[in-house]
Amino acid sequence: MESDSSTEAIRAALEGQVAIFEGVPPEGLERAVALARREKLAKDEVLFHQGDPAEAFHLILAGRVRVGQTTPDGQHVIIRYLGPREVAGCVAVCGGVPYPATATAVEDTWLLTWTRARIAELAAAYPVIALNGMRIMGGRNTELQERLREMQTERVERRIAHALGRLVLQAGRRTKDGIEIDFPISRQDLAEMTGTTLHTVSRTISAWESAGIVLGGRQKVVIAKPHALVAIAQDLPETPA
Repeated sequence: MESDSSTEAIRAALEGQVAIFEGVPPEGLERAVALARREKLAKDEVLFHQGDPAEAFHLILAGRVRVGQTTPDGQHVIIRYLGPREVAGCVAVCGGVPYPATATAVEDTWLLTWTRARIAELAAAYPVIALNGMRIMGGRNTELQERLREMQTERVERRIAHALGRLVLQAGRRTKDGIEIDFPISRQDLAEMTGTTLHTVSRTISAWESAGIVLGGRQKVVIAKPHALVAIAQDLPETPA
């Protein structure tokens, strides 16, 4: 990424691929790049903390960020992972409220950052940016509602399968062994995504490993039988591949 961090390369990456800038003309993208600050986060470095004033808006160019909340009783909940061409801080900046969660890099991550004043300036010049931001927030709210429904109505095995399925859609890449989630993910992470315990996730994943559905590794997950994982998530009888 560092070798491709020129203004031209960044602008080319934005054209037609970034939801927040969809519909913005080329001159608007040039202006956006000119107003942005380029940043790099090392693995485990915090981008912003839950409860901090929302002072900036971030676009991920490469790498990945984990967004999580800490409840009043100290429980940690992973809200989502954000990857290339996704934005962090959108809800807080657009809503004018403190950051509702903490964002932490799970690997080396490169970003474009705009201050609140800069993104407001861009949105005033190109109102479609504000509309895109509302659409992004709506999509994320819909996802959270779906996950809440799962936690209230589905057994834990299905919740874990749904979580892995979302990660596959977001960051899956095909390998000779199956579909690998292309960033570090631990069993504790899965527990915090699905509202269960590490013991329950470990027991479930171990059973799936024995059945050949997933292949485990140190913070790596490969889905060897995607059809079987879908059958679990949808509570269907498993069918042959």
